[in-house]
Amino acid sequence: MIGLIDASKHFDPNVGVKFSTYAYTYVLGEVTKYIRENKNLRLSRDMIRLKTNIEKTRDLLRQKLYREPTNLEISLILEIDESKIDEIENISAQVKSLDYSNDEEKDNLYNSIKVVEKKMSPSILDLEEEISKLSQEEKQIIYFRYYYDMTQSEISEKLGMSQVQISRKESKILKKLKTKL
Repeated sequence: MIGLIDASKHFDPNVGVKFSTYAYTYVLGEVTKYIRENKNLRLSRDMIRLKTNIEKTRDLLRQKLYREPTNLEISLILEIDESKIDEIENISAQVKSLDYSNDEEKDNLYNSIKVVEKKMSPSILDLEEEISKLSQEEKQIIYFRYYYDMTQSEISEKLGMSQVQISRKESKILKKLKTKL
């Protein structure tokens, strides 16, 4: 809006240029200024110029070499130290979104944080504390049943008991946990 206001103040309709054409540079300038001033990390104008030169050189070399140029090749063309290119790239790298994931099969950053938050809820912490107070046999039944998702029959085979005994013990354990929570 500021760019449009400035353009309207300076626009002269007698010149024979459309207002939209004239206003474009004002709007672009304001948008660029806003982006430059509202970054978390501010870069000096020299670093911005160097970054622009690196990008232009990278594009030219990409066209000439038909492949992605190395930082060494770019540094030789621009006659600057290769470490300076690495520094500029690291500084100007965009912050990744919490929804970003390198691997489609893995959870994104947001979901991994969310899982940690779930484990930190007071009710989960209280439950884990009460489970830690159970006898060794009771803990085994709960862990097998709810952490390892085993059936009562599988647990009975593992612990050498009948499925009915496991069922009764599980019911007692759950009642005990419910009363304490």
